[in-house]
Amino acid sequence: MTTGQRAQSQVFGEVAERYHAARLGYPEELVADVLGFADLGDRPVVEVGAGTGKATVSFAAHGLDLTCLEPDPRMAEVLRRTVAPYPAVRVENLVFEDWRPGGRRFGLLYAATSWHWTDPARRWDLAHAALVPGGALALFWNGAGVVDPALHAALAAADAAYPDLEPPHARLASEFDGGIGEWREASGWPEAECRRDGRFTDLVSTRHARPQHFGTAHYLDYLDTISRYRILPDDRREQVLQQTARILDAHGGGIDMILFTHAFKARAR
Repeated sequence: MTTGQRAQSQVFGEVAERYHAARLGYPEELVADVLGFADLGDRPVVEVGAGTGKATVSFAAHGLDLTCLEPDPRMAEVLRRTVAPYPAVRVENLVFEDWRPGGRRFGLLYAATSWHWTDPARRWDLAHAALVPGGALALFWNGAGVVDPALHAALAAADAAYPDLEPPHARLASEFDGGIGEWREASGWPEAECRRDGRFTDLVSTRHARPQHFGTAHYLDYLDTISRYRILPDDRREQVLQQTARILDAHGGGIDMILFTHAFKARAR
């Protein structure tokens, strides 16, 4: 990870409480799928880049022996409160690259919308070293598509002034194909990188879809927790958020989306 990427990865802590309130979790079907794939028994689990616990609680609810790695102390503070009801969960305030398993080997390593912040030169070595033979790796991300074409067009016209913003409303839900195919080819999708590594087997990509309505205020809070929005100068960020609010209010006071949770799974040889 470059210095710039690391700085960008740590802007979430500026709005840790808002992040926890505005960001959505992950579907229970995904959690069940990952745990079924892992077939853990009593082996421990590690989460890379746990944030405030948006995925953590769904896994912790299964009574797992779970270690959470979160580099930002402000996010980790919220995470500790989030997992307080789960005594088998431990929080370590450090980056994945500085973590040492301490002789333990894990049955599952997962990352929820965080793997892209890890160091490509080291992450496969670290993941493989952490896992028992046959241990599972699960990487997943939330994406979204807008349901209403008219609203999508209005937002796209406004966002054209910010070509590097890549907002979550950049695509229509209808543009997504019926399966995972396009994501296997997408830049940054981990399957090709993992296949080249050669130390993992049973590579599987899946997708889960669910509808979601955001009211204007919730959606603005959500946008305000996205790194590409956070790194804008304050006045520019406020300008684009208020412009988005005006468009949403003119289209009924919110936005209907389909959330797509894309997941990649593999096993350590």
